[in-house]
Amino acid sequence: MSAPVNVFAQAMTPLQYLDRHSADLVALLQRLVRIPTVNPPGDQYEAITALLTRELRGAGVQARRIPIPRAVAQSSPVPNWRTHPRYNVIGYRSTGASKTIHFNAHFDVVPAGGRWRHASPFEPAVENGWIYGRGTADMKGSIASLVLALRALKATAVSPRCNIEVSFTADEETDSFLGSGWVVGHLPLRADYVVVMEGGEGRLIGCGHNGVVWLNVVVHGRPAHGSTPERGVNALEKMAALVLALEDYKHQLARRRFPTPDGREMHPTINVGGVFAAGAGGKINTVPAEASFSIDRRVIANETVADVERELRAFLSGAARRIPHCHITIEKVSENHPCYRDPVDPFFSAVAASVKRVRGGRPVFYVSTGFNDMHFFAEHLRVPTVGYGPVGTNPHAVDERVRVADLVTAAKIYADLLTSFGG
Repeated sequence: MSAPVNVFAQAMTPLQYLDRHSADLVALLQRLVRIPTVNPPGDQYEAITALLTRELRGAGVQARRIPIPRAVAQSSPVPNWRTHPRYNVIGYRSTGASKTIHFNAHFDVVPAGGRWRHASPFEPAVENGWIYGRGTADMKGSIASLVLALRALKATAVSPRCNIEVSFTADEETDSFLGSGWVVGHLPLRADYVVVMEGGEGRLIGCGHNGVVWLNVVVHGRPAHGSTPERGVNALEKMAALVLALEDYKHQLARRRFPTPDGREMHPTINVGGVFAAGAGGKINTVPAEASFSIDRRVIANETVADVERELRAFLSGAARRIPHCHITIEKVSENHPCYRDPVDPFFSAVAASVKRVRGGRPVFYVSTGFNDMHFFAEHLRVPTVGYGPVGTNPHAVDERVRVADLVTAAKIYADLLTSFGG
C-alpha cells in the first residue's frame, strides 16, 4: 500500500510559482515592449492600457481603464491630446484588510534611436539571460514583474495581508500631468503605502529623488552679412559668453549639499545644452540672429522648485546684462519636484526585510539623482512611499536591457512584501 500523499507538502508557494513561470514573465514583457508607447508624442496608449487592464483582471484584480476627460486634456500642457488621447489604468483587490498597498508604474517610453544590438528596439530579443528592448528597464519590466507576482498569489491561493491597489500611468517621460499627477489629484485612491516600481534596485531602496527645472534660453542677436559682421550682433557669440558665465553658478551649487541615509552627499547640478539650436534663416555667410540652449537644473531634496527657478532666472538675467548687447528670453519647459521621506515608518522596514529575504545582503535606503513619480504619492497623498524595481541597464539609451533573473527577483520581492506586511 502506497504512503498517503501530503497535499500541504506539495502546495506551491508564490516564490516557487515565479521560479517555474519565468518564461511567462518574459513573454508578457515582450508583449508590452512590442507596443511602442513612445512619448512624446504618446503613441499606442489605448492599445497598452487595454492589454494591462486584461492582465490585471486575469491576475485577480478588479481593473478599469480611465480616459482623461476632454476638458482636463484641453487645459493641460499636452499639445496633441486630440490625436493621442491619454489613459490610465487603476486596479484594486480587496482582502478585507484595514490597509492598502499601492503599486505604481508608468507605461510610456522615450524614443529609440541609434544602432541596437538586435534588429529593432521594439522587437525584444532574449540573449544570455538578458531581454533587450526599449522599456525593458524603464519601466515595463517592473510592470511585468508585478503582474506575475499577482498571478502567483492567485495561482497558489495565498492571500495578501493588505489590500492591493495598482496604477499604470501615462506621461512620466514628459511631465506626468495627465498620468500620476492626474490620478493622485482626481481619483479616490485608497493607498496607505506606495511602491513606485523604479527609483531603487538591487539592495538600494528608494526613499526619495531629485527634482528638476527645465528652461530654454533664447539669445537674440541682429543679422548681418558674413562679410560685415561688425554690423550685426552674433547670437552664437553671446550665447557662448552666457554659457561660460554659468560656470560661476556651478561653483555656487557645489557648495550646497543634502546628506542621504546611505552616507552620500548630494549636490545640485546643472547641465547645459542638451538641446541647442540656431534660429531660422541661418547660413554660413550670415551673422546668426538667434541661438538657444536648454538648461537641466537638478533640485536636491532640501530645495524647492519655485526657489530654484527664481534663482536661476535671476542669475541668467544678471549675467546677460553684464554681456554687451546680450538680450535673452527665458522659457519654462517643465519641472518635477524633489521628494524625500526619512525611512522610519514600519513600511520601510518591511520593504527592506523583503529585499533581504529574497536578495540577501544588507539593504540600503537611497535617494535617486533622477526623478520619477514618487513625489506625487509621498508629497501629495502624504503616505510612506518607496521606490523599488528590477535592476536595468541603459535606460533611455541604446541596447536598453534587463536580466531575466532580476525580473523574477523583483516579482518575488513584491510577492513577499504582500504576504508578510499587514500594515
